[in-house]
Amino acid sequence: MERKNTFNEIAREYDKYRPDYPEQLFTDILEYSSLNPYDKILEIGCGTGQATKGFVQSGYCHITGIELGEHLADLTREKFKDIPTVKIIHSPFETWQNEGTSFHLAISGTAFHFIQPQDYGYRKVFDLLGSQGSIAFFWTVHVPSYDNLSNQIRDIYRRCAPQLDDSTNPSMQQIIEERSNAILKEGLYKDLEVKQYRWDDPYSAREYVSLLNTNSRHRLLPEDIRSRLLGEIGEAIEKKGGTIHKPQAVVLFLAKKNGAKKDD
Repeated sequence: MERKNTFNEIAREYDKYRPDYPEQLFTDILEYSSLNPYDKILEIGCGTGQATKGFVQSGYCHITGIELGEHLADLTREKFKDIPTVKIIHSPFETWQNEGTSFHLAISGTAFHFIQPQDYGYRKVFDLLGSQGSIAFFWTVHVPSYDNLSNQIRDIYRRCAPQLDDSTNPSMQQIIEERSNAILKEGLYKDLEVKQYRWDDPYSAREYVSLLNTNSRHRLLPEDIRSRLLGEIGEAIEKKGGTIHKPQAVVLFLAKKNGAKKDD
């Protein structure tokens, strides 16, 4: 199973335990894109509608969401069933055929890296945007901690699933540089802005284990290894008082369609 397919099998758990995106992120997107409430938004990989909800609550409801996972699409469609301008389509973005609609804004929350090849994805978005269109792609980024409890958990990973040792992850700056370069690579987009949002969330041992169980790389572990890994992590948190404080980070990439760039 590919990583991008793992979320579909745990749609409701993903919806329950993944943190919401911060309100300021939506404010910044709306300001940058000069969006009005009737402009059309394309959402790539809408998942369980967490980002969709942020725009709907802000009064921007003309959204077409494309989602690979059938269960995810069904869940999000049910959430917004009373808003006819929110349309959720079950399809891979790569093969989805647009019906001539031009979008003012394309968004993607912790999903666009699954579009392959990336060059094709950025080109397709470019073609779907109107002349004044913008993109707002954002990702939740893991921030490692090095307090006693975090170090104990890291030791558990090294014993049970060393490939998930977070000390080997790319740095925040490396992630920003890589994704900025991907956006600007073909000259399709301009006026790139990058914003970061940081906060801490407390989790009980059960909540934290449930959160980890929605992570795609954890989902791909053999069941016995995943069970042992999560069990030992839960026990470590319980022994340290039953609560872990996880630093959260979201990085937002904003860019405008380069109107001077002609189609090949």
